[in-house]
Amino acid sequence: MAKQWRIGVIGSTGRGNYGHGLDTAWQAIGETTVVAIADDNPAGLAATAKKLGVDATFADYRQLIDEAKPDIVAIGPRWIDQHRDMALAAIERGVHVFIEKPFVRTLQEADELVAACEKHNVKLAVGHPTRYSPMIATIRKLIADGAIGDVLEFRARGKEDRRGGGEDLWVLGTHVLDMIHAIAGKPEWTFARVFANGRPATRDDIVDGAEGIGRLVGDEVQATYGLPGGATGYFASKKNAAGKPTRYGLQIFGSKGVLEIIEGTLPPVRYLGDPAWSPGRTAATWQPVSSAGIGVPEPLSGPEYRARHTLAIRDLLAAIEENREPVGNASAARDVTEMIVSVFASHFADERVHLPLQQRQNPLV
Repeated sequence: MAKQWRIGVIGSTGRGNYGHGLDTAWQAIGETTVVAIADDNPAGLAATAKKLGVDATFADYRQLIDEAKPDIVAIGPRWIDQHRDMALAAIERGVHVFIEKPFVRTLQEADELVAACEKHNVKLAVGHPTRYSPMIATIRKLIADGAIGDVLEFRARGKEDRRGGGEDLWVLGTHVLDMIHAIAGKPEWTFARVFANGRPATRDDIVDGAEGIGRLVGDEVQATYGLPGGATGYFASKKNAAGKPTRYGLQIFGSKGVLEIIEGTLPPVRYLGDPAWSPGRTAATWQPVSSAGIGVPEPLSGPEYRARHTLAIRDLLAAIEENREPVGNASAARDVTEMIVSVFASHFADERVHLPLQQRQNPLV
């Protein structure tokens, strides 16, 4: 019989809750059972226990880990101020981790978790759904096969709503920067500018950010990344500048055309075989891309491709059994965290910063 995995769910109602369904995601996986829940909010704990039909409840996540003895903990809060402590408590007890994005607040916290995972042989996976999508492999193959020629630019934008700028970089930028990392690899340097009310941000503009991010600055961000192989990556976000439809997503520009991918487990992907990058100037038009290629009907249709976390969870289970790193692992998440914090480091240094950064604390403190 297949192993039945014991899952402990950690939430914090009112402080990030259970993220994007990290409490209910396990119901789609037949070989997992949620055996206990921890939440420091009594009302939220009771409501989640009733929703999941779980009797074992705890106000303290450490008590859950010690008494319920799960194989895996799901760290659900969308706020990241408790991520490091929750994850470290599990890792040091030999418990594997599935954690909501963004990963952690600082590179020092990321370093601690990467080192702890290595020391205790624990697997940690981060909930960036696109990282686990079969479309990532499809895009890599199209690029390798020359579909868009020489890769020149990766362009990503956040949702650019009321959170635009620094907060958007953290909470939505983590997704599109993770896509860049998954396709192009880890950047070698960052050069960025951050603005507040239309002028370059100063230290006087630094505030306490929302969602447990810590010190934060800027309602507009413009970031440039030096990527392996010579391509350039871009991320930008401006508060209340969202389009309808939104520009949120990633476009990859090459000498022969463009690929576009939106965030998700089986996200929309389009291809433009136009070296001018401008439909209408040539006869080329946008074509849909499936996991099987350009213009081919999508062969994948199972429920795991409609769920947000099923592919990630199944990959985590396989990684534990095979003693390998998950696809969306702690080291990759640390790299994406570095792509975020290096924006602020570059702005206040007023220069290009090379990665990895020497400063592992929040550059805004």
